[in-house]
Amino acid sequence: MTIIDYFQSLSDNPYFGAGFGLVGLGAGAAILRKGALVGTTLFRRHYMITLEVPCRDKSYQWLLQWITYKGAKKTQHLSVETTFEQKETGDVKTKYAFIPSVGTHFFRYKNKWIKVDRTREQQTLDLHMGLPFETVQLTSFGTDKNLYFNILEEARCMALKEHEGKTIMYTAMGSDWRQFGHPRKRRPLQSVILDTGIADRLLTDCREFIKHPEWYGDRGIPYRRGYLLHGPPGCGKSSFITALAGELERAICVLNLSERSLTDDRLNHLLAVAPQQSIILLEDIDAAFVSREESSKVKAAYDGLNRVTFSGLLNCLDGVASTEARILFMTTNYLERLDPALVRPGRVDVKEYIGWCTFEQVEQMFLKFYKEAPQEMAKEFADKVMLQKATVSPAQIQGFFMFHKNDPGKVIDNVSQMWDLT
Repeated sequence: MTIIDYFQSLSDNPYFGAGFGLVGLGAGAAILRKGALVGTTLFRRHYMITLEVPCRDKSYQWLLQWITYKGAKKTQHLSVETTFEQKETGDVKTKYAFIPSVGTHFFRYKNKWIKVDRTREQQTLDLHMGLPFETVQLTSFGTDKNLYFNILEEARCMALKEHEGKTIMYTAMGSDWRQFGHPRKRRPLQSVILDTGIADRLLTDCREFIKHPEWYGDRGIPYRRGYLLHGPPGCGKSSFITALAGELERAICVLNLSERSLTDDRLNHLLAVAPQQSIILLEDIDAAFVSREESSKVKAAYDGLNRVTFSGLLNCLDGVASTEARILFMTTNYLERLDPALVRPGRVDVKEYIGWCTFEQVEQMFLKFYKEAPQEMAKEFADKVMLQKATVSPAQIQGFFMFHKNDPGKVIDNVSQMWDLT
Protein backbone atom coordinates (compact mmCIF):
# COMPACT_ATOMS: atom_id res chain seq x y z
CA MET A 1 0.00 0.00 0.00
CA THR A 2 1.35 3.37 -0.94
CA ILE A 3 1.41 6.42 1.33
CA ILE A 4 -1.30 8.06 -0.75
CA ASP A 5 -3.55 5.03 -0.32
CA TYR A 6 -2.83 5.08 3.44
CA PHE A 7 -3.96 8.69 3.88
CA GLN A 8 -6.94 8.01 1.64
CA SER A 9 -7.98 5.18 3.92
CA LEU A 10 -7.63 7.45 6.97
CA SER A 11 -9.76 10.11 5.38
CA ASP A 12 -12.46 7.53 4.77
CA ASN A 13 -12.50 6.72 8.49
CA PRO A 14 -15.38 8.85 9.98
CA TYR A 15 -13.90 9.00 13.49
CA PHE A 16 -10.51 10.13 12.33
CA GLY A 17 -11.95 12.58 9.83
CA ALA A 18 -14.12 14.31 12.44
CA GLY A 19 -11.31 14.74 14.96
CA PHE A 20 -8.74 15.82 12.41
CA GLY A 21 -11.16 18.33 10.92
CA LEU A 22 -11.87 19.96 14.27
CA VAL A 23 -8.21 20.14 15.13
CA GLY A 24 -7.42 21.53 11.72
CA LEU A 25 -10.10 24.18 11.96
CA GLY A 26 -8.93 25.21 15.43
CA ALA A 27 -5.30 25.35 14.39
CA GLY A 28 -6.16 27.24 11.25
CA ALA A 29 -8.24 29.75 13.17
CA ALA A 30 -5.45 30.27 15.72
CA ILE A 31 -2.90 30.76 12.95
CA LEU A 32 -5.17 33.21 11.17
CA ARG A 33 -5.84 35.12 14.40
CA LYS A 34 -2.15 35.28 15.26
CA GLY A 35 -1.27 36.24 11.72
CA ALA A 36 -3.89 38.99 11.68
CA LEU A 37 -2.58 40.34 14.99
CA VAL A 38 1.03 40.31 13.78
CA GLY A 39 0.02 41.75 10.44
CA THR A 40 -1.98 44.54 12.07
CA THR A 41 0.91 45.35 14.38
CA LEU A 42 3.39 45.43 11.51
CA PHE A 43 1.02 47.51 9.40
CA ARG A 44 0.47 50.04 12.19
CA ARG A 45 4.19 50.17 12.86
CA HIS A 46 5.27 50.74 9.27
CA TYR A 47 2.27 52.34 7.56
CA MET A 48 0.44 54.32 10.27
CA ILE A 49 1.47 57.13 12.63
CA THR A 50 -0.02 57.93 16.05
CA LEU A 51 0.19 61.07 18.18
CA GLU A 52 -0.78 61.07 21.85
CA VAL A 53 -1.40 64.39 23.63
CA PRO A 54 -1.92 64.26 27.45
CA CYS A 55 -4.13 66.81 29.18
CA ARG A 56 -1.19 68.42 31.00
CA ASP A 57 0.41 69.41 27.72
CA LYS A 58 -0.07 73.05 26.73
CA SER A 59 -1.41 72.08 23.30
CA TYR A 60 -4.20 69.87 24.69
CA GLN A 61 -6.95 72.52 24.78
CA TRP A 62 -5.68 74.03 21.54
CA LEU A 63 -6.05 70.64 19.85
CA LEU A 64 -9.58 70.04 21.16
CA GLN A 65 -10.71 73.45 19.93
CA TRP A 66 -9.07 72.89 16.57
CA ILE A 67 -10.73 69.49 16.15
CA THR A 68 -14.06 71.13 16.95
CA TYR A 69 -13.79 73.97 14.45
CA LYS A 70 -11.62 72.42 11.73
CA GLY A 71 -12.02 68.71 12.01
CA ALA A 72 -14.85 66.68 13.51
CA LYS A 73 -17.69 69.08 12.73
CA LYS A 74 -20.14 66.28 12.00
CA THR A 75 -19.48 64.18 15.09
CA GLN A 76 -22.54 63.46 17.22
CA HIS A 77 -20.66 62.83 20.48
CA LEU A 78 -19.99 66.22 22.02
CA SER A 79 -19.03 67.89 25.29
CA VAL A 80 -19.86 71.50 26.05
CA GLU A 81 -17.62 74.26 27.41
CA THR A 82 -19.40 77.44 28.52
CA THR A 83 -17.49 80.72 28.55
CA PHE A 84 -18.43 84.35 29.12
CA GLU A 85 -17.18 87.26 27.06
CA GLN A 86 -17.56 90.83 28.29
CA LYS A 87 -18.04 93.41 25.57
CA GLU A 88 -16.86 97.00 25.65
CA THR A 89 -20.42 98.10 26.41
CA GLY A 90 -20.34 96.09 29.63
CA ASP A 91 -22.75 93.41 28.41
CA VAL A 92 -21.77 89.80 28.95
CA LYS A 93 -22.17 87.34 26.10
CA THR A 94 -22.46 83.63 26.82
CA LYS A 95 -20.63 81.37 24.40
CA TYR A 96 -20.99 77.60 24.07
CA ALA A 97 -18.16 75.60 22.55
CA PHE A 98 -18.87 71.99 21.59
CA ILE A 99 -15.78 69.80 21.69
CA PRO A 100 -15.46 66.07 20.94
CA SER A 101 -16.51 64.03 23.95
CA VAL A 102 -14.82 60.94 25.32
CA GLY A 103 -14.85 58.25 22.65
CA THR A 104 -13.81 57.69 19.04
CA HIS A 105 -14.22 60.25 16.26
CA PHE A 106 -13.16 60.48 12.61
CA PHE A 107 -12.41 63.48 10.44
CA ARG A 108 -10.66 64.25 7.18
CA TYR A 109 -7.66 66.59 6.94
CA LYS A 110 -5.75 67.29 3.71
CA ASN A 111 -7.19 64.19 2.01
CA LYS A 112 -6.29 61.94 4.92
CA TRP A 113 -8.64 60.27 7.36
CA ILE A 114 -7.68 60.71 11.01
CA LYS A 115 -9.05 58.70 13.89
CA VAL A 116 -9.42 60.54 17.21
CA ASP A 117 -9.57 58.61 20.50
CA ARG A 118 -10.29 60.75 23.56
CA THR A 119 -9.93 58.73 26.77
CA ARG A 120 -10.44 59.65 30.41
CA GLU A 121 -9.05 57.82 33.44
CA GLN A 122 -11.70 57.96 36.14
CA GLN A 123 -9.37 56.64 38.84
CA THR A 124 -6.42 58.91 38.02
CA LEU A 125 -6.28 62.65 38.67
CA ASP A 126 -3.93 65.09 37.02
CA LEU A 127 -2.03 66.70 39.91
CA HIS A 128 -1.56 70.01 38.08
CA MET A 129 -5.20 70.50 37.05
CA GLY A 130 -7.04 68.53 39.72
CA LEU A 131 -9.17 66.86 37.03
CA PRO A 132 -9.40 63.26 35.71
CA PHE A 133 -6.40 62.45 33.56
CA GLU A 134 -7.23 62.62 29.85
CA THR A 135 -5.46 61.93 26.59
CA VAL A 136 -6.25 62.54 22.93
CA GLN A 137 -4.75 60.11 20.43
CA LEU A 138 -4.65 60.82 16.70
CA THR A 139 -4.04 57.98 14.23
CA SER A 140 -3.66 58.24 10.44
CA PHE A 141 -2.17 56.40 7.49
CA GLY A 142 1.37 57.23 6.45
CA THR A 143 4.62 58.02 8.24
CA ASP A 144 4.90 61.76 7.70
CA LYS A 145 5.20 63.50 11.10
CA ASN A 146 4.68 66.88 9.44
CA LEU A 147 0.97 66.07 9.30
CA TYR A 148 0.68 66.38 13.07
CA PHE A 149 3.11 69.26 13.20
CA ASN A 150 0.84 71.20 10.81
CA ILE A 151 -2.22 70.33 12.88
CA LEU A 152 -0.64 71.50 16.13
CA GLU A 153 0.68 74.65 14.48
CA GLU A 154 -2.78 75.49 13.11
CA ALA A 155 -4.28 74.84 16.55
CA ARG A 156 -1.71 77.14 18.17
CA CYS A 157 -2.29 79.94 15.68
CA MET A 158 -6.05 79.64 16.12
CA ALA A 159 -5.71 79.89 19.91
CA LEU A 160 -3.39 82.88 19.66
CA LYS A 161 -5.78 84.61 17.28
CA GLU A 162 -8.52 84.41 19.91
CA HIS A 163 -6.23 86.30 22.33
CA GLU A 164 -5.06 88.79 19.75
CA GLY A 165 -5.22 92.34 21.09
CA LYS A 166 -5.61 91.10 24.68
CA THR A 167 -3.39 90.81 27.75
CA ILE A 168 -3.38 87.51 29.65
CA MET A 169 -2.90 87.57 33.40
CA TYR A 170 -1.36 84.60 35.22
CA THR A 171 -1.27 83.80 38.91
CA ALA A 172 0.65 81.12 40.79
CA MET A 173 -1.38 78.01 41.63
CA GLY A 174 0.59 75.27 43.28
CA SER A 175 3.76 74.63 41.30
CA ASP A 176 2.46 76.09 38.07
CA TRP A 177 0.95 79.23 36.56
CA ARG A 178 -2.76 79.43 35.80
CA GLN A 179 -4.58 81.97 33.70
CA PHE A 180 -6.35 84.42 36.01
CA GLY A 181 -9.75 85.53 34.78
CA HIS A 182 -10.47 86.30 31.15
CA PRO A 183 -7.94 87.92 28.81
CA ARG A 184 -8.20 91.68 29.05
CA LYS A 185 -8.33 94.09 26.18
CA ARG A 186 -4.91 95.68 25.83
CA ARG A 187 -4.67 99.07 27.43
CA PRO A 188 -3.10 101.69 25.15
CA LEU A 189 0.18 103.00 26.49
CA GLN A 190 -1.00 106.55 25.76
CA SER A 191 -3.88 106.10 28.21
CA VAL A 192 -1.43 106.11 31.15
CA ILE A 193 -0.12 109.65 31.44
CA LEU A 194 3.15 109.87 33.34
CA ASP A 195 5.59 112.72 33.70
CA THR A 196 7.37 113.74 30.51
CA GLY A 197 9.81 111.14 29.19
CA ILE A 198 9.24 108.36 31.74
CA ALA A 199 7.10 106.12 29.55
CA ASP A 200 9.38 106.56 26.53
CA ARG A 201 12.50 105.72 28.55
CA LEU A 202 11.04 102.54 29.99
CA LEU A 203 9.55 101.40 26.68
CA THR A 204 12.80 102.04 24.81
CA ASP A 205 14.82 100.17 27.43
CA CYS A 206 12.50 97.14 27.31
CA ARG A 207 12.58 96.98 23.53
CA GLU A 208 16.34 97.32 23.51
CA PHE A 209 16.59 94.41 25.93
CA ILE A 210 14.20 92.20 23.94
CA LYS A 211 15.88 92.81 20.58
CA HIS A 212 19.49 92.11 21.59
CA PRO A 213 19.83 88.81 23.48
CA GLU A 214 23.06 88.03 21.63
CA TRP A 215 24.66 91.19 23.06
CA TYR A 216 24.32 89.76 26.56
CA GLY A 217 25.56 86.32 25.48
CA ASP A 218 28.67 87.70 23.77
CA ARG A 219 29.69 89.50 26.94
CA GLY A 220 28.77 86.76 29.41
CA ILE A 221 26.07 88.92 31.03
CA PRO A 222 22.90 87.17 32.32
CA TYR A 223 20.06 87.91 29.93
CA ARG A 224 17.53 89.38 32.33
CA ARG A 225 16.30 92.84 33.19
CA GLY A 226 14.88 94.17 36.45
CA TYR A 227 12.84 97.33 36.93
CA LEU A 228 11.70 99.10 40.08
CA LEU A 229 8.88 101.65 39.96
CA HIS A 230 8.57 103.60 43.20
CA GLY A 231 6.45 106.49 44.33
CA PRO A 232 3.21 107.40 46.14
CA PRO A 233 0.12 105.22 45.74
CA GLY A 234 -2.30 105.97 42.93
CA CYS A 235 0.29 107.48 40.61
CA GLY A 236 0.09 104.86 37.87
CA LYS A 237 2.77 102.26 38.57
CA SER A 238 0.60 99.16 38.08
CA SER A 239 -1.42 100.79 35.31
CA PHE A 240 1.72 101.58 33.36
CA ILE A 241 3.03 98.00 33.69
CA THR A 242 -0.29 96.67 32.37
CA ALA A 243 -0.18 99.08 29.42
CA LEU A 244 3.49 98.29 28.79
CA ALA A 245 2.74 94.56 28.65
CA GLY A 246 0.09 95.25 26.02
CA GLU A 247 2.48 97.39 24.00
CA LEU A 248 5.15 94.66 24.11
CA GLU A 249 2.52 91.94 23.45
CA ARG A 250 3.41 90.09 26.63
CA ALA A 251 1.45 88.42 29.41
CA ILE A 252 1.75 89.39 33.09
CA CYS A 253 2.59 86.89 35.85
CA VAL A 254 1.54 88.35 39.20
CA LEU A 255 3.41 86.88 42.14
CA ASN A 256 2.43 87.52 45.75
CA LEU A 257 5.45 87.08 48.02
CA SER A 258 3.26 87.26 51.13
CA GLU A 259 1.43 84.05 50.25
CA ARG A 260 1.70 81.61 53.15
CA SER A 261 2.37 78.54 50.97
CA LEU A 262 5.19 80.21 49.04
CA THR A 263 8.66 78.87 49.87
CA ASP A 264 12.13 79.54 48.49
CA ASP A 265 12.08 76.37 46.39
CA ARG A 266 8.60 77.04 45.03
CA LEU A 267 9.49 80.64 44.22
CA ASN A 268 12.56 79.50 42.32
CA HIS A 269 10.48 76.91 40.46
CA LEU A 270 7.76 79.41 39.54
CA LEU A 271 10.29 81.85 38.12
CA ALA A 272 11.86 79.01 36.13
CA VAL A 273 8.57 77.82 34.58
CA ALA A 274 6.98 81.24 34.02
CA PRO A 275 5.22 81.44 30.63
CA GLN A 276 7.42 82.68 27.84
CA GLN A 277 6.82 86.17 26.49
CA SER A 278 5.64 87.37 29.89
CA ILE A 279 6.46 90.03 32.49
CA ILE A 280 6.83 88.94 36.13
CA LEU A 281 5.32 91.45 38.53
CA LEU A 282 6.11 91.71 42.25
CA GLU A 283 3.84 94.40 43.67
CA ASP A 284 4.45 96.23 46.96
CA ILE A 285 7.78 94.53 47.48
CA ASP A 286 8.34 96.56 50.65
CA ALA A 287 5.43 94.78 52.34
CA ALA A 288 7.07 91.38 51.95
CA PHE A 289 10.40 92.13 53.63
CA VAL A 290 11.87 94.66 55.99
CA SER A 291 15.38 95.94 55.32
CA ARG A 292 18.07 94.47 57.54
CA GLU A 293 18.83 97.89 58.99
CA GLU A 294 15.26 98.25 60.26
CA SER A 295 14.61 94.64 61.21
CA SER A 296 15.71 95.24 64.82
CA LYS A 297 13.12 98.02 65.17
CA VAL A 298 10.17 95.93 64.04
CA LYS A 299 8.18 93.98 66.58
CA ALA A 300 8.52 90.24 66.52
CA ALA A 301 4.73 89.81 66.12
CA TYR A 302 5.14 89.47 62.38
CA ASP A 303 8.18 87.21 62.51
CA GLY A 304 7.66 83.90 60.74
CA LEU A 305 4.66 84.96 58.67
CA ASN A 306 6.65 84.72 55.45
CA ARG A 307 8.10 81.37 54.45
CA VAL A 308 10.10 83.00 51.67
CA THR A 309 13.41 84.17 53.09
CA PHE A 310 15.11 87.35 51.97
CA SER A 311 18.22 85.45 50.91
CA GLY A 312 15.99 83.05 48.96
CA LEU A 313 14.49 85.96 47.04
CA LEU A 314 17.91 87.41 46.28
CA ASN A 315 19.14 84.06 44.96
CA CYS A 316 16.04 83.70 42.76
CA LEU A 317 16.60 87.15 41.29
CA ASP A 318 20.33 86.95 40.73
CA GLY A 319 21.71 83.62 41.86
CA VAL A 320 23.37 80.66 40.20
CA ALA A 321 20.02 78.97 39.49
CA SER A 322 18.11 82.11 38.51
CA THR A 323 16.41 82.05 35.13
CA GLU A 324 17.31 84.13 32.11
CA ALA A 325 15.36 85.78 29.27
CA ARG A 326 13.24 87.41 31.97
CA ILE A 327 11.71 90.84 32.48
CA LEU A 328 10.81 91.52 36.11
CA PHE A 329 9.02 94.55 37.51
CA MET A 330 8.80 95.46 41.19
CA THR A 331 6.70 98.24 42.69
CA THR A 332 6.86 99.96 46.05
CA ASN A 333 5.42 103.01 47.75
CA TYR A 334 8.41 103.29 50.09
CA LEU A 335 11.80 103.03 48.44
CA GLU A 336 13.62 103.79 51.69
CA ARG A 337 12.28 100.59 53.27
CA LEU A 338 13.98 98.33 50.74
CA ASP A 339 17.24 96.62 51.54
CA PRO A 340 20.15 97.94 49.42
CA ALA A 341 20.99 94.36 48.44
CA LEU A 342 17.60 94.03 46.75
CA VAL A 343 17.90 97.09 44.56
CA ARG A 344 21.55 96.80 43.56
CA PRO A 345 22.45 96.61 39.83
CA GLY A 346 21.93 93.11 38.48
CA ARG A 347 18.72 92.70 40.45
CA VAL A 348 17.24 96.11 39.71
CA ASP A 349 18.76 97.61 36.58
CA VAL A 350 16.37 100.55 36.16
CA LYS A 351 14.74 102.58 38.94
CA GLU A 352 12.07 105.09 38.01
CA TYR A 353 10.16 107.46 40.24
CA ILE A 354 6.42 107.69 39.48
CA GLY A 355 5.32 110.67 41.54
CA TRP A 356 2.63 113.23 42.06
CA CYS A 357 1.10 114.97 39.06
CA THR A 358 2.97 117.76 37.34
CA PHE A 359 1.41 120.62 35.39
CA GLU A 360 1.87 118.77 32.09
CA GLN A 361 0.29 115.61 33.45
CA VAL A 362 -2.79 117.42 34.72
CA GLU A 363 -3.16 119.23 31.41
CA GLN A 364 -2.84 116.03 29.37
CA MET A 365 -5.28 114.14 31.59
CA PHE A 366 -7.87 116.89 31.14
CA LEU A 367 -7.54 116.75 27.35
CA LYS A 368 -7.65 112.95 27.39
CA PHE A 369 -10.84 112.89 29.42
CA TYR A 370 -12.62 115.80 27.71
CA LYS A 371 -11.65 115.28 24.09
CA GLU A 372 -13.70 118.20 22.76
CA ALA A 373 -12.42 120.74 25.30
CA PRO A 374 -10.06 123.49 24.03
CA GLN A 375 -6.43 123.72 25.11
CA GLU A 376 -7.15 126.89 27.11
CA MET A 377 -9.54 125.05 29.43
CA ALA A 378 -6.93 122.38 30.11
CA LYS A 379 -4.33 124.98 31.01
CA GLU A 380 -6.79 126.80 33.26
CA PHE A 381 -7.61 123.59 35.09
CA ALA A 382 -3.93 122.70 35.50
CA ASP A 383 -3.15 126.21 36.80
CA LYS A 384 -5.87 125.96 39.45
CA VAL A 385 -4.70 122.51 40.56
CA MET A 386 -1.10 123.68 40.90
CA LEU A 387 -2.18 126.83 42.81
CA GLN A 388 -3.68 124.64 45.51
CA LYS A 389 -0.09 123.79 46.52
CA ALA A 390 -1.19 120.30 47.44
CA THR A 391 -0.03 116.97 46.10
CA VAL A 392 -2.45 115.19 43.83
CA SER A 393 -2.26 111.77 42.19
CA PRO A 394 -3.60 110.73 38.79
CA ALA A 395 -6.08 108.47 40.58
CA GLN A 396 -7.48 111.48 42.47
CA ILE A 397 -7.85 113.54 39.30
CA GLN A 398 -9.52 110.69 37.44
CA GLY A 399 -11.89 110.10 40.34
CA PHE A 400 -12.77 113.82 40.35
CA PHE A 401 -13.44 113.74 36.60
CA MET A 402 -15.92 110.91 37.15
CA PHE A 403 -18.17 113.26 39.14
CA HIS A 404 -18.47 115.55 36.11
CA LYS A 405 -18.11 113.21 33.13
CA ASN A 406 -19.61 115.55 30.54
CA ASP A 407 -19.12 119.01 32.02
CA PRO A 408 -15.50 120.26 31.96
CA GLY A 409 -16.70 123.68 33.10
CA LYS A 410 -17.87 122.31 36.46
CA VAL A 411 -14.56 120.56 36.87
CA ILE A 412 -12.72 123.87 36.59
CA ASP A 413 -15.16 125.71 38.84
CA ASN A 414 -14.96 123.11 41.62
CA VAL A 415 -11.24 122.32 41.71
CA SER A 416 -11.07 123.03 45.43
CA GLN A 417 -13.49 120.18 46.09
CA MET A 418 -11.21 117.59 44.50
CA TRP A 419 -9.48 116.59 47.72
CA ASP A 420 -12.79 116.34 49.59
CA LEU A 421 -14.56 114.23 46.97
CA THR A 422 -11.74 111.82 46.30
